[in-house]
Amino acid sequence: MTRIPGLRSRSPVAGLDRRALRPLGVFAQSVATTAPAGAMASTPLLVIAVAGRGALWSFAIAAVVVGLVAACITAFARRMAAAGGLYSFTAKGLGPGGAYACAVAMIVGYGVLVAVALAGASWYGGALVARLASGSGAVAVGAGVALVVLLAVTVAVCAIRGVRLAGRVMLVIEAVSIGLILLVLVALALTTTPGAPPPLGVGGGLGGVAVGVLPALAAFIGFDSAASLGVEARRPYASVPRAIIATATVAAVLYLVATVVVLAAPGATEGATSPPTGVSGGDIGWASVLMDLGIVASFGACALAALNTLVRVLFSLAREGVAPAVLGRTHRRHLTPAVAVTVTVPVIAAVVVVGTLAGVPPATVFGALVSVATLGFLAAYLLVCVAAPRFLARIGELTRGIVVASVLASAALVAILVVVLVNAGTGLLITVAALAALGLGGWFVLRRRRGAALRAMGVYDETTTADVLAAGQR
Repeated sequence: MTRIPGLRSRSPVAGLDRRALRPLGVFAQSVATTAPAGAMASTPLLVIAVAGRGALWSFAIAAVVVGLVAACITAFARRMAAAGGLYSFTAKGLGPGGAYACAVAMIVGYGVLVAVALAGASWYGGALVARLASGSGAVAVGAGVALVVLLAVTVAVCAIRGVRLAGRVMLVIEAVSIGLILLVLVALALTTTPGAPPPLGVGGGLGGVAVGVLPALAAFIGFDSAASLGVEARRPYASVPRAIIATATVAAVLYLVATVVVLAAPGATEGATSPPTGVSGGDIGWASVLMDLGIVASFGACALAALNTLVRVLFSLAREGVAPAVLGRTHRRHLTPAVAVTVTVPVIAAVVVVGTLAGVPPATVFGALVSVATLGFLAAYLLVCVAAPRFLARIGELTRGIVVASVLASAALVAILVVVLVNAGTGLLITVAALAALGLGGWFVLRRRRGAALRAMGVYDETTTADVLAAGQR
């Protein structure tokens, strides 16, 4: 092959299906990871419980914070395409230490998010089967475990088959799920006698609004996952930033609409029987079935999307020599991180199944996993926000807008993290401490044994000789 000075003959991330995914598929990745259908059905209730009539302000503040984080992420996404997503971006601004910390946060965040999606599908699906079959709690547990196994196998197959297939599946599922949830919410609001308006919230006024920001912000986690498809996206410098911004915008609108509907008819939620409401009956029987089906489908799409990002992060780390090399192998035909999929899915599914069979209440499993995943995402977002202005300053493209976005987003994220940890239960604190200790131990081991690999963290897709020659032949 002809060699061109200054260009690689092979991309550092060769093996993936480069430049194959259309913009709609990239958008589907971020939307499905955020799982807006499931969040629309449950998060407004959680926010209203603490913020009362100020829930709209809680969502608005969360949307602004997410917008600031998105501005920092897209500053990287417009300039580089990386399978490692946020940690590869962070490497260019904070060096190997920041990149490693962000990688650990992403693995925790996305790995636990897959478990969250499986646990959520098990919870809602098991409860739905038990109601339809008039069964007991044992029926719900059995159906939930079966659903976890079935869903784990399905998402693994889709993830291995390719991101294009996964994108189409996720887009259809999420669109249908969002439609179902909107239909049910509006129908319940129109057919339910309005009850008393919700109170101001547990904190009262601004305090309630502030407390409500955390669950509102948790509904947005994963909106950044399109960044991990930079290698596989067509025109990544355009499609990836647009997908990230569009996902944050669409999610914000949907959450605000859902909150307005619930606030307009506070008694409407009593007609649904989704597990978080704790209601076992209602005036509209079909509403319960449609809502739970939509939520289960949305969780399935979320599991697939989060898995897509997780395995690409592991793939990128393996190519850099930080993770075991076997995780960097791709499927010969489908060009996906197949080994990473087959290693991670059984472990994640086993955690959910064991927790369910051990008799831990579904709400406890789900809530604990969501808390850990949210902390992982918040830490990753904080690191990439701090890295953005340093990266742009290094390449001579720093702007005042990015500095303002970075400072405001970082301050907000630090405040939220402090509030979460101060008010966290013992179990969550022990979990966070254990994960931090494992991550720190891994850093010292890698620095001693693979120092060069750590210093080289942050590989991204680069133009190759073949790319230039192919372009010249058109």
